[in-house]
Amino acid sequence: MNSLFKRHFVLTAGMILLSFALLAVAFVSLSYQYSVRQQRESLDDKASYVSALSAQLMYRDMLTGDESFDSYVSAAAQLIDSDIVLCQTDGTILFACDNGQVNWGWKGKVISPSVLQSLTEGGFYSGMSDLNVYSGKRFVSGAPIVLTVGDASILYGYAIVSSSAENLTEMWRVFATIFFFTAVVVLCLAFLSSSIFSLQQTRPLKDMTDIVRRFGMGEYDLRVDDHHRSDELGELARAFNAMAESIASAEQRRSEFVANISHELKTPMTTIAGFADGILDGTIPPEREREYLKTISDETRRLARLVRRMLDMSRLQSGDVVLSQTEFDINEVMAQVLISLEGKINSRNLDVDARFPDSATKVWGDADAVTQICYNLLDNAIKFSTPGTVIGVSITPRAGKAYISVRDTGETIPAEELPLIFDRLHKSDRSRSLDKEGVGLGLYLVKTFLNDLKETITVTSRDGVTEFVFTLTLAC
Repeated sequence: MNSLFKRHFVLTAGMILLSFALLAVAFVSLSYQYSVRQQRESLDDKASYVSALSAQLMYRDMLTGDESFDSYVSAAAQLIDSDIVLCQTDGTILFACDNGQVNWGWKGKVISPSVLQSLTEGGFYSGMSDLNVYSGKRFVSGAPIVLTVGDASILYGYAIVSSSAENLTEMWRVFATIFFFTAVVVLCLAFLSSSIFSLQQTRPLKDMTDIVRRFGMGEYDLRVDDHHRSDELGELARAFNAMAESIASAEQRRSEFVANISHELKTPMTTIAGFADGILDGTIPPEREREYLKTISDETRRLARLVRRMLDMSRLQSGDVVLSQTEFDINEVMAQVLISLEGKINSRNLDVDARFPDSATKVWGDADAVTQICYNLLDNAIKFSTPGTVIGVSITPRAGKAYISVRDTGETIPAEELPLIFDRLHKSDRSRSLDKEGVGLGLYLVKTFLNDLKETITVTSRDGVTEFVFTLTLAC
C-alpha cells in the first residue's frame, strides 16, 4: 500500500464502515429496547383496562345473572388485538380468549408459577412468558381483578393480556431493512465521493512529483499549475514555484559566476603563460624581459587579488565570517584608508575633498570590515575618476546614524546598471574599458559586509558624478 490514494481511500472507507457499524449497533439496541418498552407499556394499559372491565362484568353478572360475559370479553380481546386470560388467585384459568375466540380447552390449567408469584407479591406482572399454555414465550402483562361489593374490595383473580412477539420482530425487521438499505446507499455514495476526492488530491501531487523529479534533472523552466486553488495544495504549488524561481535564478547566477570566473582566471593565466614562454624560448629579446616580467608580476598580483576576494566571498556566504560589534572612530578609519591610497591618488593626479566632523565620530560595527568597505569604495572611486578631478569624502552624523559618502567624477553609470553594480563579478562597460585590474567583487563584498552589519548603501550617478553613501549606527 505505497499509494497515498490507496491509504486515503482505505482510511476513509474504514472510518465510514466503523461509524456505520457503531451506528447500526446503537440503532438496533435502542430501537429494539424502545419497541419492547412501548409494547410492554401498551400491554400494561390493556391489562388494566381488561381487569377493570372484567370486574364490572363479573359484578353485573352476579347481580343480574346475565350470561353475556364471554361475548364482552371476546369483543374486548378483538378490540385490543391481544389474547386475554382470566384466572383465580391460585392461578387456575377461568376464561381464555385466544386469537379472538374463546378457548375452553385452557380452562382449569394453571398459569406459570413465576407469573403467579409476581402477581401475588406485587399485584402486577410485565415480562415474557408462555403462561404454561403457549408454545413459545410472548409479551405478557397482568393486573388484579378487584370486585367492589358495598364497602368491601375482594380480590377475585387476575386479568392477563398477552401479545405475540412476531409483530414486534416484524416491525424491527422492517426498520432494520430500511436502515441497512440506507446505510448501503450512503456507503456507496461515500466511497464514490471519497474516491473522487482522493483522486483530486493525489493527482496534483503526482504531477508535482513528476515536475520535481524533472526539475532535479536540470529542467529549471518547469512550473506547477496551482489550478487557482486556495487550499494547502494550491499553497504548496505556489511555494514550489517560488522555490523553483529562486533555484533557477541561483543556477543562472552560478552559471554566470562560473563563466565570469573562468574568464577572469583565463586572462591573467594566459598572459603569464604567454610571456613566460616567450622569455624561455627567446622570442622576447633580453632587453625587454624586465618589461614583460613586470607584466607577469602585475598579472600574478591580480590573480592573487581575485583568489583572495573569492575566498572572502566564500567565507561570507558560508557564514564563517562573524562580524563583531565594537565602538570605533569612523573619521580615523577613513583617514587611514586615504593615507594608504595616497600613492594611487597621486598617480592619477587626483585631489581629495575630505569633510569630517571636528570631533571623533564614534560608531558601532566591525572595524576591519568597515575598513575594507572604505578601501573598496575609495579604490573604486580612484579607478573611475577622470585624471585631474576631485574625489569627495564626507562623514555626516544625523538622526542616530553616520552617513559616509564617497564621490568621484568620471563617466555616468547607465541607470539600468545601477541596480546591478553590487552583484558579484559584475562590471559595467566603463569598468571593462578602463579597469584592467578589477575583478568585479569589491562592491559585492561592500554590500555583503553592510548587510551583515544591518546597514544600508545607496548609489547615484548623474552628469558624470557617481556617489556611494552607506550608513553606520552612532555609538552615542
